Amino acid sequence: MGTLSYIGRRLLATLPVMLMVAVVVFAMLRLTPGDPAAILAGDDATGAQLEKVRQTMGLDKSIPAQFASWMGQLMRGDLGVSLLSGTPVRQMIGIRMGPTLALALCTIALTIMVALPLGVIAASQRGRWLDRLVMTLSALGFSVPTFVVAYLLIYLFSMKMGWFPVQGYKPLAEGIWPFAQRLVLPALALSGIYIALVARITRSSILEVMGEDFIRTVRAKGAKDSTILLRHALRNAAVSIVTIIGIGVASLITGVVVTESVFNLPGLGRLVVEAVLARDYPVIQGLILLFSFSYILINLLVDVLYTVLDPRIRY
Repeated sequence: MGTLSYIGRRLLATLPVMLMVAVVVFAMLRLTPGDPAAILAGDDATGAQLEKVRQTMGLDKSIPAQFASWMGQLMRGDLGVSLLSGTPVRQMIGIRMGPTLALALCTIALTIMVALPLGVIAASQRGRWLDRLVMTLSALGFSVPTFVVAYLLIYLFSMKMGWFPVQGYKPLAEGIWPFAQRLVLPALALSGIYIALVARITRSSILEVMGEDFIRTVRAKGAKDSTILLRHALRNAAVSIVTIIGIGVASLITGVVVTESVFNLPGLGRLVVEAVLARDYPVIQGLILLFSFSYILINLLVDVLYTVLDPRIRY
């Protein structure tokens, strides 16, 4: 009951946070230079035509009136309509959600499958060449930007070897191989920095636990090094590891925008870029609210997982 009460309180606490995000986003978009009506009307539009477009888009109203209208829509679960295409923002997000979720899930799975073993190996080989190799690769993963890794992967595996398509996306309904073939390189490019981060934190967390008194007690009882490392040290380091994985998942938003643009994936990241370039206010506002709420939910999920991994933690 305590955990359910905590979840309820956290969800209620998101309301003022989301309201603040809405206010900031609305103000920033309206204060930045540029006029979406002028973009939609075209360079040859007359003053009368431009004014008519502004009236149609509701941009002729005062800023407080525009905000009140938008908040009223949000209260009804309506994210508005695209200024350019006239398509409901909720529908646009639904169409673009699939590629982004597929890329994010593949990236998370790849990060966990690669980073955790690397961190464990580095901790078990502390100070040896294998440990130094893993830490060097981790430093390299932090240093090289995502878009540079993406273009290198395209050059090597698409243009030179021809193993994977350069760009594009195929839904899972069209076959597992076409779906996976177009996500391998984007997931590799996006996961590089997260693999480096999780591997380093896994190593440092395990080494910290290995210095605890209960580890010395377990070792004195004759337990094998592998048992100590995997059953005791890794388990007790899980809270720190889950924390950094949660931060990485929440931070995927930034990487998704860049990666989807490079690989021409029709996801939410591409939609962000298109909406910003076109100054499509409702789409930008809807996407930022979605990303903000997703960030809050991921952090809430991480907090709840703490109670599963460490029964001593109670809310």
